[in-house]
Amino acid sequence: MPKVGMEPIRRSALVEATIHEIGARGSLDVTVAQIARRAGMSSALAHHYFGSKEQIFVAAMRHILALYGAEVRGALIMARTPRQRVEAVVRASFTPAQFRPEMVSAWLNFYVQAQRSAAARRLLHIYQRRLRSNLHHALRRIAGSEARTLTRGLAAMIDGLYIRQALGEGGIAPETAIAVLLHYLDTSLPPEDA
Repeated sequence: MPKVGMEPIRRSALVEATIHEIGARGSLDVTVAQIARRAGMSSALAHHYFGSKEQIFVAAMRHILALYGAEVRGALIMARTPRQRVEAVVRASFTPAQFRPEMVSAWLNFYVQAQRSAAARRLLHIYQRRLRSNLHHALRRIAGSEARTLTRGLAAMIDGLYIRQALGEGGIAPETAIAVLLHYLDTSLPPEDA
């Protein structure tokens, strides 16, 4: 007889194990058995809760997106001006929780997964639309006609810094990443009296 209330705990453990396994291996070439072992359970139980490896990966991606969304919402609550809103989104993208090695590796691998999986692609599109929407909402008030271009540039730079970090090309500290993006923003904004 199954233990009542264990399903959410085990699902969560499997999702965390998935993120750590992808991070440790640097790819999606992990097995359900490896994920289950890291979570301290059998692969049969992992299949019972998720059905397939792809569904475990999608659940891990949802988890990462939920954490990121919470970071963004928390940062936006404190923002009072459009410039502060942009900065809040940038800072939320590079918090220590989001920018730790296994999360960066998981993000990069989810981009790869989105090329083969409709469910992953849908989640990635949701993330991209929300990121651009949050940036554009603030930028249109301070950048006018340049808001769309700045939105695309900032979103691309956020993703690009994650890719560079995942590939180990001159790793960057979160605060440095934030400084680079805010410098881009400040040098791209029109003068205030324009």
